[in-house]
Amino acid sequence: MAKIVEYFVVPQSPWTYLGHQRFTAIVKKHHAQVVLKPADMVKVFAASGGVPVAQRPVQRQAYRLAELARWSKFLEIPLNIHPAFFPVAGDPGSKLIIAALHQNGTDAAMALLGALGRACWAEEKNIADPDILVAVANAVGLDGNELLKYSASQAAADELQRNTEEAIAAQVFGVPWYRIDGEGFWGQDRLDFVERALQKS
Repeated sequence: MAKIVEYFVVPQSPWTYLGHQRFTAIVKKHHAQVVLKPADMVKVFAASGGVPVAQRPVQRQAYRLAELARWSKFLEIPLNIHPAFFPVAGDPGSKLIIAALHQNGTDAAMALLGALGRACWAEEKNIADPDILVAVANAVGLDGNELLKYSASQAAADELQRNTEEAIAAQVFGVPWYRIDGEGFWGQDRLDFVERALQKS
């Protein structure tokens, strides 16, 4: 029976972007089922004691930038540690991913998540801009205008809220967050442990 991985994300997270390709390959290798859950990290941070990047002590901000540069080089994934549009609101992209889930399925939504991360961190695009969201969705073979319409619906907002409540209940405090059999794994640097969990019978 296929393992289920709950995947809590926000599209503007550089760590989600850096880990997304590897995570996609791991779940495909192990025939796992992904339950993609874009959430509102502002609310998750408020519940868990986290703070936005700009409010963190300077030494933590500096180390974050060093780690982003290290991982980008190590993984050979392009990333600008000072992107033109960051911080950026995550809810527009999250609700677009929710729209893709409903209209096109998990694989399409996963492709859109990866494309939004790349747009933010490698292509200097504002992923809170509706025109950019439509263009990114179109570029991965989806109907961006239709997705944008659904993303503005109450249904999309309600699902984002449910995902956020589930994240808080699951004691999520950062993204990407992977949850397998009730066990949480925080960060793309924990993907080795995610794979081990998927290997368990």
